[in-house]
Parts: sequence; C-alpha cells; structure tokens
Amino acid sequence: MNTVISNQVLNIARPTPQQLAWADCEIGVIIHLDMPVFEPSYSFREKWGYTPSPAIFNPSRLDTDQWMDVASAAGAGYAVLVAKHCSGFCLWPTDVHEYSVKKSPWKNGAGDVVGDFIRSCERYHIKPGLYYSMACNAYMQVDNPGLVRSGDATEQRQYNDMAITQLTELWTRYGDLFEIWFDGGVIPAEQGGPDLTPLLAKHQPNAVVFQGPREHHSLIRWVGNERGVAPDPCWCATESTTKEGGEVERRDLAGAPGGSIWCPAEADMPNRDSSKAFGGGWFWRDGEDNLVYPVEHLVDCYHTSVGRGCNLLLGMVIDSNGQVPEADVKQMRAFGREINRRYSQPLVDTQGRGTIISQVLDYPVTVNAAVITEDICSGQRIEEYALDGLVEDKWVELSHGSSVGHKKIDCFESKTVSSVRLRVLKTYAGLEPQECSVRLFCHDQGKNYENPQI
Repeated sequence: MNTVISNQVLNIARPTPQQLAWADCEIGVIIHLDMPVFEPSYSFREKWGYTPSPAIFNPSRLDTDQWMDVASAAGAGYAVLVAKHCSGFCLWPTDVHEYSVKKSPWKNGAGDVVGDFIRSCERYHIKPGLYYSMACNAYMQVDNPGLVRSGDATEQRQYNDMAITQLTELWTRYGDLFEIWFDGGVIPAEQGGPDLTPLLAKHQPNAVVFQGPREHHSLIRWVGNERGVAPDPCWCATESTTKEGGEVERRDLAGAPGGSIWCPAEADMPNRDSSKAFGGGWFWRDGEDNLVYPVEHLVDCYHTSVGRGCNLLLGMVIDSNGQVPEADVKQMRAFGREINRRYSQPLVDTQGRGTIISQVLDYPVTVNAAVITEDICSGQRIEEYALDGLVEDKWVELSHGSSVGHKKIDCFESKTVSSVRLRVLKTYAGLEPQECSVRLFCHDQGKNYENPQI
C-alpha cells in the first residue's frame, strides 16, 4: 500500500450535496413527446422553415401519473421531461410565442404537460427534471451549437433573449428542479450564447445540471455514447465538462482521479433498439413495440453504467395517445423486478475503513457478484483494489479493478467462500481510503430472464 498523506495536502475534487443525492438515485428516466410522435415523417433538418402545426398535438389519453407509476416500477429515482425538443414546440404554455400546447386542441389549449408532469412526480416521490434544447430549435431556425442559421447578430440576440425568457418560465413556475438537461450543452456568452450562469444561480441554484455552464457548482457530464455503457474505469473527477448532442460517440470521457472538478457521468440510452427504432429509439412510432430491448440487455446496461459509478438515464417513449405503451410498461416493470431480485438481499454485507476489510462468514456461501462502494463525500480515492474469497482454505482473487466511487459491480465465476476481504491496493496521491462496503450475491446460473411477451 502506498504511503498515506494528510488530507490537507491535496485539494481533491469533491461532490456537492446535490451531486451526492443524484448519485444515490442511480436510475432515472427521460421522457420524449414531441412533434415526430404525431407526424413521423417530420425531420427538422430536412425542411428548414417548416414545423408541424400545433393542431396535430392532441394526446387524448395523456396520463402523467401513468408515466410516473411506470418509472417508479423501473426503479427510477428521478425523471427528466423533454419540455422542448428540436422542433421548438413547447409542452408548456409559454408566453414567448404561439408554438406551444396553448395553440393545440389538447384540453382546448388550456393544458400544461410540464405542470402535470411536475405534480405526478410529487405524487410518486420521484425527483423532477426538465430538458430544454438550447442547441436546436427548428421554429427559430437554430441549429447546433445554438446559433441562428442566418448568422445575423440581431437574430442571435433575439433568440438568446427568448431562450432566457423560456428558461425563466420553466425555472420559476414549477418549483425546485432536481436535474436540468441541456442536450448539446450551452455555448458561453463570449461565443454568442446567452449567459445562463446567473439565471441558474437565481432560480435553480440546487439543480444538478447536465452539460451546463462550467461555472455552475453541481454539474454532470455525458458518458460518451447513447448505449448505456460507461468506460471502465470511469472517474467522477474530470478536467472538462461536455457539450455533445450525442450524434457522435466519444471514447475520451472517462475522467481522471486527479481531475479538478467533480462532474460524474450520466449514461443515457433509449429503451428501444436504437439501430432499428424510429428516432434512434427515443420517440414512439406505431408498429415498433417489438423493438423494446429485452430485459437482459437493460440489466447488462445497468452493470455497465450504475455498476461503473455512473447513473443510468433510460429513455421512456410516450405514444400519440399520451401514455407509455403496454410493451414498454411490461419491459420497465420486469427490469425493475430483476434488479430488485438480484441486488436486494445480499448473502454477505460488510463494511469498514482502511486498506483491508475482511469478514469471516458463519458458514460457506456461493457467490458470483459483488457490489463495492466507497464513501465519496471526501472525493473518489480508490485507484486499485482486489476482492478475495477464502476457498477451501486458500485465498482466491474474485475480482480486481480500479475505480470504485459510488458503486462498482463485479460479476465473476461462482465460488464457495468461507471468508471475504477487500484489499485497497492504491489510492489517489496516497490519501487514506474512506469507509467502504462490500455486498456479495449469487445470481442464478442459466436463469431465463423475465422477458414479457409482446
């Protein structure tokens, strides 16, 4: 073990209370309901200047309570509603322009999807989040990275002012938000974008912000793909945030144990096959219920996201009636049950502090999965570890890794052990490891996953 030095010697990046609460949620859902659901042929980049009429937005059975019931069953601790996607259509009655629910036949123009969503989150004890694309807005003829296509400075100022007004509406009308999502990030004021830092500080200082301005104190970053797969290792500390729109994968977003800012990764993915489904699987289309991912795929993504210290943000489509389709309901519920079945009852549960944490078991148990955590309140410290089991009086290495952070899940060949020990082999800059926990499980070998019949 490397030499331990005083914690005061190094200014290690540490999470805010908001980032800690976010990590504890582990699973969230992101909900899309935009014009392509009602006009599947619409693609905003193919015909600039055209946007579908608000008259086609009429989800006759929209039920945000149903959404949150499904999200809760999937194990989600938070939900992000796409309040405005790339079409520019607003799911709340904005005062800025006419392209919103107030000009639709839904509830005779008196509806507010965002308001309904917020109230349902409260009823189901799910933390609310809102997505607002600064980067794209077909109604205002704005494209990545948030600049008007004409290049006209006056038009850019008008767009920036409109965006600030709409964000003020979203950030003041609906109470405290848990997460704010900027798909494609936000360009800073010196590069032509609006200055959102003071707006966040004034209206939503406690929100965790995905790809927000670097000056905000509680940021999270993109994981680098939309497949639910984090790098291994994946560190919460990093030197830079992200501002991607997700169209191109990146493989350089693993962070670093010595990163100067705490900006953990969120692994977003659709719940439908992105290679075959409409809109990359983010949007509903009739006839595609067979494209929901099987439960085993979602469990694998849980392991490669939550199991690598990230959060999993799972897409949840809404159909043209305004509900989560039955195929997706069955899938989400089965996923939640499977995660609970696997990880709710550990066979071994021990914790401690120091370079070696061990426990002698009352009787031998067969295990093949481990959930390892470290207390990250003072930063992420473990750089290398080994998990051992005593098998027939001989120590056998069960797993070996580097980054632990909020949670590390290791799956390995089944072994029957009478004792277990976690060895912390290296910490960042020699800092003393904080309290760790080790829980061991045994997954059924050869079990068929519960894949609901579609």
